[in-house]
Amino acid sequence: MSDRMSVHGRTVCITGSSSGMGRAIAEHLGALGATVYLMGRNAEPMEESKARIEAAGGKADLATFDVADTAALQAWIQRAADETGRLDVMINNAGFGDFGTSFLSGDPDVWKGMLDVNVLALAVGSQAAVAAMRSTESQGNIINISSVAAIRRDSGMYGATKHAVNCINASLRSELEDDTIRVTSIMPGVFATNFSRNVGDDMMGMIAGMAGVENVERDAKGRVSREMLAQLAANMSTTFGDVEDIARTVEFVITQPIHLNIEELVIRPAKSFI
Repeated sequence: MSDRMSVHGRTVCITGSSSGMGRAIAEHLGALGATVYLMGRNAEPMEESKARIEAAGGKADLATFDVADTAALQAWIQRAADETGRLDVMINNAGFGDFGTSFLSGDPDVWKGMLDVNVLALAVGSQAAVAAMRSTESQGNIINISSVAAIRRDSGMYGATKHAVNCINASLRSELEDDTIRVTSIMPGVFATNFSRNVGDDMMGMIAGMAGVENVERDAKGRVSREMLAQLAANMSTTFGDVEDIARTVEFVITQPIHLNIEELVIRPAKSFI
């Protein structure tokens, strides 16, 4: 007899839900009947996700704010718990970086932004989620999205923020062993997300060469265009991962019995170059 837990009816908070992995996770869990609280900086795609979730029989709520706004983040998590009487899953997904850019040419302002979003906001989100889970006596999962950069020693400032995520996760697990709250670090490799649009020229040149693309188009902000990313992903289906696979991985974690502690999962495409 299986003691796997159902997704249906559970309350899920997901940061960075307007694109990429966060959006895919939100729509996947919503389609399974979860009540999903989405947050991000771009309302339009989250409105589209909300409509898809509700059409599939789930429930969705969205909020637009900067995840680095500590007070807003804490209030949003508490609101989800207050409105539903529970908080079952907290997914700290929001993050950004410039993986592939040399350390010596790095921009300190970008570094600060990465630390604020990738580390501090994740820590605040985790802390607030534990408080909400305890107050509602929920059996909960905290899933923090790290990166394969966290298992490389030479992954620059971006990698340093992801090493910090894994350190936070290990600390949380130690403190929560006697609670019905589990903490998992998911470390993706290269997936077709907005993050992949920001990799440095050297790495993008290598990716383009492997995909058989001669010229990589970038937009006015210097990011790889969405159309170009889609072309690269299509040409490299075994090297660029599909975000739906991350969504299914999250489903696997949160449906395991609470007595299990799934500490870390590395999720890579079949072929990997980082």
